[in-house]
Amino acid sequence: MKASTRIHLPKPRIDTSEMEFTEKLVSLTRVTKVVKGGKNLHFRALVVVGDSKGHVGVGLGKAREVPEAIRKAGVAAKKNVIGVVFRNTTIPHDSLAKFGAARVLVKPASPGTGVIAGGGVRAVVEAAGIKDILTKSLGCSNPVNVTKATMLALANLRNPAESIKRRKGQSGTEES
Repeated sequence: MKASTRIHLPKPRIDTSEMEFTEKLVSLTRVTKVVKGGKNLHFRALVVVGDSKGHVGVGLGKAREVPEAIRKAGVAAKKNVIGVVFRNTTIPHDSLAKFGAARVLVKPASPGTGVIAGGGVRAVVEAAGIKDILTKSLGCSNPVNVTKATMLALANLRNPAESIKRRKGQSGTEES
């Protein structure tokens, strides 16, 4: 299976104004820039937002104070919300996605399995509301790249019934 590096079919923008999101802080990093006068200290926050009903977003925020970085990351995450396709409590099919050097494999699981994931992948999957899933993080373990690869993998999931209907429409059923 080849890893996807982009969203294959464009999805409509989701209006997040009336949605209730839960925020989860995935990583908080202290970043120091050395300049002539000393060191400039900043914080970088990675936040995942989701409504547990199939909508999830990831955002990155940077600021001089921790609360401001988290707030900025939350705002950025709400701008990047995607819809996730479900089949009961799991996903409809396997998906492999790559972002940077991180590759993430997500696979459907039987009911009762739970979320078998770690780190950034777990945060994204739980925020989306998926209850049963098997995942494997391959390549680098950078939380930013892993969460973005997970978002790509979930964004590329398709409903099999809709895919079949779309293919029948493209096959040229019109006869003149």
